[in-house]
Amino acid sequence: MKPILALVGIASLVAAVVWSRTARRLHEVWKRVEAERGPDADVTVLARSAFRKDLHTTCLYGVLALAAAGVVTAGEQIPSLLFLLILVPVGLSVAYGRDFARETRLAEQRTTIERRAEEVLSQEELAPKRWAARLAPEDLPDFPGFELGRVYQAGTGMMAGDFYDVFRVAPSRIAAVIGDVTGQGIDASITAFQAKYLLRVFLRQYRDPAQALEELNTQMSTPDRSEEFISLVVVVFDTEAGTLRFASAGHPAAWLWHDKEVRPLRATGPLLMLDPRGSYHSREIDLDPGDLLLMYTDGLAEVRNGDQMFGEERIANALRRDPQQSPDVLCKNLLESARDFSSETITDDVAILAIRRT
Repeated sequence: MKPILALVGIASLVAAVVWSRTARRLHEVWKRVEAERGPDADVTVLARSAFRKDLHTTCLYGVLALAAAGVVTAGEQIPSLLFLLILVPVGLSVAYGRDFARETRLAEQRTTIERRAEEVLSQEELAPKRWAARLAPEDLPDFPGFELGRVYQAGTGMMAGDFYDVFRVAPSRIAAVIGDVTGQGIDASITAFQAKYLLRVFLRQYRDPAQALEELNTQMSTPDRSEEFISLVVVVFDTEAGTLRFASAGHPAAWLWHDKEVRPLRATGPLLMLDPRGSYHSREIDLDPGDLLLMYTDGLAEVRNGDQMFGEERIANALRRDPQQSPDVLCKNLLESARDFSSETITDDVAILAIRRT
């Protein structure tokens, strides 16, 4: 029996030493937090509670070690004093019991607050992704007679300002839009969202894309948005007439592979929201089977390598080199080429949209 009690005593002594070390460190933490935050701060109360609990555990193991040592050395004649030592941890339990209950409730409250904070942070992280999914969706509808490709890369900002859209405006007409709002952050993202969905309404209301741009410009030009501008190009494909009709509000040139050559579709009016009375006009081009349209935002053209920019000509040359490649491959290759060209991480949003008439 005595060997077992001796083993219990040694183990208890080791445990008491371990718990005493943690109690000592927690005491240091408690005093430091108390000096920084005050004695009544929640974090001070919790630090003090953690110290007291470790001190209580240290006392229990210490008493158990002494009791085991007493039995081994004194046999059945255990000194009465050893029993009195049990009153030390018992007294600590009685003295701190009410505080322990209150501190437990405080810990539960802090746990609830931390969980809610984590949920908020999770929503904040998820929100930009959901905004981007609305502004530049990975999945676009299928349109018979057309093949679509697209890529989107978010920049370093929390919220996106680039967007694109492809939708049917009439049984024989399909609209494609790509745009970019100046700046970054939630304001630019909200403006992009409004422009995208207002344009859906106006392109169904007006057959001419220039009229739709003028109406959009009028609706969105307000004094409180004096520092926001939108570059945007709208292309309407008419499958019955076999034409492409476009209007561009200060947007970088789109490129069209048609009749064995690459031609630019340049701006036909100023940036949106620059002048409430801004004037826009449309141009119409024949569209044959096999023709390919390439649209992008300025985040692609303005990728830099030192003083050099990726530029519009490199984009056009990518189309010239292989006009028969699929739209999806063309978009992905362009983005990879821009990454290879760049001397540093691309910080601006990049959106690319390519559409071929089959």
